[in-house]
Amino acid sequence: MSGLGTFDGFDKGLWLTGDAVPEADLASGGLSLFDGPFTYPVMVARQSALDANIATMAAYTRRHGMLFAPHGKTSMAPKLFAAQLAAGAWGITVATPNQALAARNFGVPRLLLANEVLDPRALRWVAAQVRDGAELPFYVDSPEGVAAAARAVAEVPGGRLDVLVELGRPGGRTGCRSAAEAAALARTAADAGLGVAGVAGYEGGLPDADAVTAWLRDLVAVGDAVAEIAPGEPIVSAGGSAWFDAVAAVLGGLPDRTVILRSGAYVSHDDGYYRRVTPFVRHPDEGALDGALDVWAQVLSAPEPGLAILGAGRRDVPFDLDLPRPRGIRGADGTVRPAGAMAVVKLDDQHAYAETRGTDVRPGDLVRLGISHPCTAFDKWRVIPVVDDAYRVTDVLRTYF
Repeated sequence: MSGLGTFDGFDKGLWLTGDAVPEADLASGGLSLFDGPFTYPVMVARQSALDANIATMAAYTRRHGMLFAPHGKTSMAPKLFAAQLAAGAWGITVATPNQALAARNFGVPRLLLANEVLDPRALRWVAAQVRDGAELPFYVDSPEGVAAAARAVAEVPGGRLDVLVELGRPGGRTGCRSAAEAAALARTAADAGLGVAGVAGYEGGLPDADAVTAWLRDLVAVGDAVAEIAPGEPIVSAGGSAWFDAVAAVLGGLPDRTVILRSGAYVSHDDGYYRRVTPFVRHPDEGALDGALDVWAQVLSAPEPGLAILGAGRRDVPFDLDLPRPRGIRGADGTVRPAGAMAVVKLDDQHAYAETRGTDVRPGDLVRLGISHPCTAFDKWRVIPVVDDAYRVTDVLRTYF
């Protein structure tokens, strides 16, 4: 298997038949995606789009009086975490203790774990991390979660745990089902000896801006209740990638509160779902994001008129929200042409069925696919070449899922 700092024939998207290759040899800036040691399918990230997306959201959160802890589950790529932190992010959000462990091993100094933690081993580890100076608050939404955390604190000499009471909604995912329930759980956590750091939740899944705004106002009310029992300035945290404008409108600049936005998909954005729902569609004067991820797939067959079979499938591209979208075609002679109305209509494990709809494609051509939902794209690739706008490789991302 690939060791740290090297790549080899076990890494999908690379064509390396001999000894392991040092990372610097691939990230030198001189290799072309189309004649270097790469094979298809391969997913790449465009550096210009990554840089612009990171800068745009860093500026947006500063402008609206919020701290930013982008959700790391999107990429689990330490180089992207480092870029987000360098742009001013307060910390990185993670979804699981295992992701927290990986992020700490990457050197991330401050984490927000956006889930209740019930595994006693993980809780003891977090308690020791916090004792030794780390900031690592996590969610509680039940008496059982409070009790498990309190037991872990008792088992770690000098241990401490800081929790965020999670507010949910009826019929939603996790979280207390009302502001009153959340406020009562905060008091239970404080009585159990836990540090109550604030309140958090996730507004995704709510149907419209009015529903999101109403839920955010409940979140503020829980923050007010927590402020009565918590020392210092309580955290109030929300934010997926579809409603951060509502979060900014209700929470931005909230006095005497530490407001943390947690959007994560922005780092690469996409050419599907998030392109449609990003708040920047509603507020173009605030900025714009660009889809940074391309999957290049070869046309393997054109077995009948109007149909092309591409060599990329469910193993390679997201399909949970939308199918990939053809964005361009590169012929065997290196010329590039538009994909026109061509559309992917079905995926198998390793194949995509594309209706050509008047676009001329031939076996051996390469099709550039834009993806939808980056959170289920990064996890399919351990190694992702980073390219400039001429598709010269300038860096390589590793992911750790």
